[in-house]
Amino acid sequence: MNIKFKKINHKNWLFLLLFLFQCEDEQIEKKVVEDEIIIKDDIESLMTFSIDTYEKEILDEPKILGELIISLDSNIIHKGYIGIEKRGSSSQYFYEKKQYGVETWDQYGADIDVSLGGLPKEEDWIFYGPYGDKSLIRNNLIYSLSNNMGRYASRSKFMEIIINGDYKGVYSLFEKIKVDKHRVNISKTQSSSGEGTGYIIKIDKLTGEAVDIYNDYNDQISFLSNYDSNGDSLNDNSHSKIHFLYHYPKPEEISSDQKSFIQNIIRQFENALSTDNFQDPFNGYRRYIDIDSFVDFFILNELSNNVDAYRLSTFIHKDISGKLKMGPIWDFNLAFGNANYCNGDAVDKWMFKFNDYCQGDLWKVPFWWKRLLEDDSFKAKIVTRWFDLRQNTLSNDSIFQLLNGFVEKLKISGSVDRNFQRWQILDKWIWPNAYMGANYDEEIDYLSTWLLNRLQWIDSNIESL
Repeated sequence: MNIKFKKINHKNWLFLLLFLFQCEDEQIEKKVVEDEIIIKDDIESLMTFSIDTYEKEILDEPKILGELIISLDSNIIHKGYIGIEKRGSSSQYFYEKKQYGVETWDQYGADIDVSLGGLPKEEDWIFYGPYGDKSLIRNNLIYSLSNNMGRYASRSKFMEIIINGDYKGVYSLFEKIKVDKHRVNISKTQSSSGEGTGYIIKIDKLTGEAVDIYNDYNDQISFLSNYDSNGDSLNDNSHSKIHFLYHYPKPEEISSDQKSFIQNIIRQFENALSTDNFQDPFNGYRRYIDIDSFVDFFILNELSNNVDAYRLSTFIHKDISGKLKMGPIWDFNLAFGNANYCNGDAVDKWMFKFNDYCQGDLWKVPFWWKRLLEDDSFKAKIVTRWFDLRQNTLSNDSIFQLLNGFVEKLKISGSVDRNFQRWQILDKWIWPNAYMGANYDEEIDYLSTWLLNRLQWIDSNIESL
């Protein structure tokens, strides 16, 4: 089967359907099959995701047709069509093991909501393959902690992937960040006026490494903060511009009124934060943000010492009548001591001060966080929340029970050995590793020791923020 599969309009449906029935592969299911087996976490084996792209190369874009078969202990639990493409920014250039963006499709190439691996039905998915993160679990760990704190982050399932007969190793099935009752539960677009919808914006790179930060961001896909990373008014000589990318509604769908609406909200917040009376409980920044979400976002990023924190892969959302909320968190593969630059491996530094450590980096932390921490009330909320969480969700016992459970699952299934037979990178430097273990156990020992030291340091220093 050698076709280039794209989204198809209605007038081509009949042609495609007739063509598919004439294909050699008569066994391909003509409808998406629902999962019939409950995926329990205590099952020792990992799911296997087998993908057939009919000898077509998977590109950065567009998505191409594939058939996906999910099996568990020799039982087929799902079979259906997908559209698949490579994804990621730095990972596409630095890592041999690729990441994939996937849509579940019907036989006509139309998106269809499907439950994959027992996760809630949706159509957009991420097949994430840890490579530079040799623990294989950093993202899964922080997403689970966030959910346990009551802050939605992508649900995840470990799996192994085979593409066209080639074993690709251990992956995680992640939910793509999007508006959905099971994901970012805000209102979908109702009108183009601006007020009748929810929004997701993000602070991030554009896909790809060769980005001109001054020219490649444009009005169609993003808008600029009126302040630089120091909190000074933006001018032609500013070299630390903060860009906000439209995520929902999508850049190709967002109206001019919607753009104006969300820009105005951000600017009102930033203006209030920059004034002398920014701490005023009624006229200051509190009018515009959900403080508890900012506190939890801070804690998760500082707990993990995420070198990308606040400045990359940073999502902000707003419901119709709600305030700005931070999150969901995203992309922590360089966290937990896994980066050898800008104090990324330190246990005794605050990452909200990144601009002080890496003054030449193009992507800076917005002035928000240093300014917020000038407010004693905000600092007090962080301290109180931290020590409350340390009694349960973020206690040593809770965190390490979760961490050790992930490791045990991967090791008992045999997937760790298979992954590192396929990718022989243990004891080798992969950008930007701060540590290189000779084996998997050493990688986990490093992560565990680093995390324990980090927790102890925060306990001793958070009251003096």
